[in-house]
Amino acid sequence: MKQDGQAKKRGWRERLRAWWLRKKAPGRFLCDSCAYDWGDACTRPERPNARTCDDYKPR
Repeated sequence: MKQDGQAKKRGWRERLRAWWLRKKAPGRFLCDSCAYDWGDACTRPERPNARTCDDYKPR
């Protein structure tokens, strides 16, 4: 049962984070304000035009 509860919490957190990112940067690319936007720090294929990203951290 604990694993189900943890999965629900994780899902809730992921939905909240996705909502926050949409509110913070509607129509903008996340890479422009990401802490990993320098050199080879980010290796995601969406870079530099990502609108969603699991690794996003604001500067």
